[in-house]
Amino acid sequence: MKLRYFIPTLMAVVAAVFTGCSDDNDPTYLSEIRVSQSYVSLSTSGGSASIDIEAAGSWSVSGAPDWLTVSPASGSGSGTITFSAEAAEGRTAEVLIECGGKTQRINVIQGIATVTNATCAEIIAGPDSKTFRVTGTVTGIANTTYGNWYLNDGTGEVYIYGTLDKNGNAGQNNSISVWGIEVGDEITVEGPKTTYGSTVELVNVTVIKINKSLIKVDSLSIAGETVDPAILPLDGGDVTAHVTCKGDGINVDELPDWLTISAISSNTVTFRAQPNAGGDRSATVTLKTYSGGKEYTSQFSVSQTGAIIDASVAEFLAAEVGDTQYRIQGVIQSVANPTYGNVYIKDFSGEAYVYGIGSKGDFEAAGLKEGDVVTLVGKRGEYKGSAQMTGAQLEAVIPVTEISITDFLAQPDDKGTYYKVTGTITSLLDSKGAENDYGNLYFSDGTSELYVYGCYPGWGATGDFRKFFIADNGIEVGDVITIIGYKDTYKGLVELCGGVCFDFGKPAEVDN
Repeated sequence: MKLRYFIPTLMAVVAAVFTGCSDDNDPTYLSEIRVSQSYVSLSTSGGSASIDIEAAGSWSVSGAPDWLTVSPASGSGSGTITFSAEAAEGRTAEVLIECGGKTQRINVIQGIATVTNATCAEIIAGPDSKTFRVTGTVTGIANTTYGNWYLNDGTGEVYIYGTLDKNGNAGQNNSISVWGIEVGDEITVEGPKTTYGSTVELVNVTVIKINKSLIKVDSLSIAGETVDPAILPLDGGDVTAHVTCKGDGINVDELPDWLTISAISSNTVTFRAQPNAGGDRSATVTLKTYSGGKEYTSQFSVSQTGAIIDASVAEFLAAEVGDTQYRIQGVIQSVANPTYGNVYIKDFSGEAYVYGIGSKGDFEAAGLKEGDVVTLVGKRGEYKGSAQMTGAQLEAVIPVTEISITDFLAQPDDKGTYYKVTGTITSLLDSKGAENDYGNLYFSDGTSELYVYGCYPGWGATGDFRKFFIADNGIEVGDVITIIGYKDTYKGLVELCGGVCFDFGKPAEVDN
């Protein structure tokens, strides 16, 4: 709530309380819930204040900001609610008490809320909940519906989380288009500071003033055709930015090494992309102009299709976050969310989290399940420091059928059909009774015994990566193991071949 609205409201409530108003229509005296006062004032040196409550049933408190402690947060019938805060400069909050479908609003004020003119650096160093006014340049727009964008004044950058429309309303109001905010505009806003994780934000800001940028990219074209977005082919090409510039000439900020300027005029700049031998890549191009000692900017994005890089899971995890497309193949080790296809996949080198395969419902529609071998193409992403594949598309799948050893023995030989089989290890010797490095073993389901010709650490293992899995993991006779492989017969001996270990452990540890 902005100060210019809050102070008159608060004064009206104070006047009502001190004149002893007892009208049942007053919000302080709802039939379901009554409070001794609907405002709370706290000292800037910190402390507590309380109100009395009488409710017709159970009640609960919501909406308190992090800086305000409300105790208790719920109750039933009559009681006392205490509001506490540490020492701070002026700030306000609105707390809701709900009972029987009715809501009582409690206005909390600590000191006198004032607006401080500040730089981004001062906001970053300042306290949460304090209201700041700042002037800077729009460097990026994250959400047009709610009005989320980035502001930079040269001393730092803050994230604007919500922009009020011209009537002071927040929410789904498309405030970016209402105000006509564009990257490069110089804008003055004010709003309260909060910190979300490591991101410093001004929340639901009021727009005070906008100076439109003196440079604007009107359109983009490739080979004379207007494009949006601008996507260049694998073998390179030119993209032209058609510009309106009211400043002193057009300047271009630093470009990535794969993009150069091939031509420039008073209203166009043409950029040339070199052939792309790597994965997908993209860049944000910043155009600048100057007037009266001020810098004005405008931006556009250009991307270029790249080759898909085949990678092991370990190589994918070691790659940088970006637009490069990677192809990885592995076993679906577990399913975190079948609706969106959030899964963990594993190969011989490691395990990766996939944040969704295709669109909502695609995973289930494809009949995918734990144990299937999938080939995915996607980008290297990251969430809170943890690597993940984003934008994953299913390129191929090898279905894997879970089956008993007894039933496996009855299947026809087929190197293209894979099964997932669980049993207790009865021998770690090969078919000739010798110790081995490749994990040749026998295991049993209690009814039948099966010979495994090679048990490897994961899908895709070759050469020395196939060796020593059993010894390295301390696997012993009597352990339970689940292996994925196909059926073959060699000199009359039925074998599970190409074995990939899905799970192993002591009998009480494995549940398949």
